[in-house]
Amino acid sequence: MDTVLIAIDGSPSAHEAAAFGLELAADHEATATFVLAVPELDVVPTGGFGLTAAVPHVPTDTEREPLEEALRLAEEAGIDVEAKLLRGDPVDEIVAYADAVDADLIVVGSRGHGALTSALLGSVSRGILREARRPVLVVRGTAARRPAPLAAV
Repeated sequence: MDTVLIAIDGSPSAHEAAAFGLELAADHEATATFVLAVPELDVVPTGGFGLTAAVPHVPTDTEREPLEEALRLAEEAGIDVEAKLLRGDPVDEIVAYADAVDADLIVVGSRGHGALTSALLGSVSRGILREARRPVLVVRGTAARRPAPLAAV
């Protein structure tokens, strides 16, 4: 494994995915890249009668914070990483970027929404699983730890 792409969004499950992805990258001496997707456009009202317009989205410091936090986590672990802010639909952008860098693995968190919430709001992890043509590791929002090695008999 040469390249691990770790998708983050600031959620607790994304933090777990970041930690697990970093551990995998370190174990395999692979390059780790954090990605965070923000909207490309904002829809704003332009007047009466419900008229709207789309304007380019300018990422805020608050939106960039998950990337900064992930970079701090990597620095504390002594792991060199790259970070990329993507603009657009999270599923499309993450999958396209993974293809562009020829990632060997996409690591993403799962917030664990129920079926109804996922159906209404969508699920980035499910979308990535559906669209990606490369391995995807979904880390649940609970502490992800590897099992202890089996003792020799």
